[in-house]
Amino acid sequence: MAKFDSKTFNPQAFGKYVEVLPKTKKNELVKGGVLKGNNEIRNAFSSQTGTAYAVLPIYGRIGGEALNYDGLTDIAAETTSSFERGVVVVGRAKAWLEKDFSEDITGGAKFMDNAAVQVSDYFDDVDQKTILAILKGIFSMTGEENLKFVNGHTYDISGEKGEAAFAGATALNNAVQKAGGDNKSKFSIVIMHSVVATNLENLNLLGYLKQTDSSGIQRDLSLASWNGRVVLIDDDMPVEVKEGVSLYTTYVLGDGAFDYEDIGAKVPFEMYRDPKTKGGQDTLYARTRKCFAPFGISYTKASQASLSPTDLELADGGNWELVNNGLDGDKREYIDHRAIAIARIISKG
Repeated sequence: MAKFDSKTFNPQAFGKYVEVLPKTKKNELVKGGVLKGNNEIRNAFSSQTGTAYAVLPIYGRIGGEALNYDGLTDIAAETTSSFERGVVVVGRAKAWLEKDFSEDITGGAKFMDNAAVQVSDYFDDVDQKTILAILKGIFSMTGEENLKFVNGHTYDISGEKGEAAFAGATALNNAVQKAGGDNKSKFSIVIMHSVVATNLENLNLLGYLKQTDSSGIQRDLSLASWNGRVVLIDDDMPVEVKEGVSLYTTYVLGDGAFDYEDIGAKVPFEMYRDPKTKGGQDTLYARTRKCFAPFGISYTKASQASLSPTDLELADGGNWELVNNGLDGDKREYIDHRAIAIARIISKG
């Protein structure tokens, strides 16, 4: 059993303690249905033959024109296509060090509790950066078929004149219709910068969900809604400055937009005691391995230096492509991009 400051340290118990701490951003994403568990992904990476990258098969749908049943026409049969989807495990690690002397002069501060809180928040931020890098990557894809997704799922009004360049009454509905057509109802959650949210509030277009307490008093909750979709406000959303003008990206995501599995590490948390250096110090090590896989989009690993992709590699459009059947030339068949509940709005605010 590992030791922490001469006391027994149970890494499994510590891991469970971290898990029960509030994770505001991640919990809201789960509530919105954006992250969905996938047993195939978990099995691919949790088995004895699991690796850091896997290609999962996806069954195609039956199709073809119905034939005339008239006693004369032969009934011709067709086969279904099978598609391939590449998924990757993202590994991240970090360590934090505390000196004995620091605890001595603070009157015995509770390091373990404090560390647990910071570890939880830290990896929430790490996960968000990972998802944002993936979103940047899939919207940076090139190639004719991939651009059908990129262009079709991008609603850019930043070049319009006057107020039309800002998110308004019709922006969200137009964006999801452009991306999903009659599948637009799958889009359920919007993540925007506070500047965009403030603009919508000023137009009375952003409403906050309300709750009535036991005394009958109605209060606003922190969750907002826009055209019936849950809104999360986060200033980590992309802001690009062009010719002195700030352009804001608002992401619109749907139920199951990302398959997600916490694959885990052999030793997620551990403590190391160094009694010599600087009078004694303890180091907490943390490791995570997680898979975030956008539905309908395949990670190709075309440019990846190690067994775990960096955020820069995840943001590289060359590492992503629409799910397809893996055949060459005219025989290659791609998934219908309208089935992917991921879209973005680019505006001046």
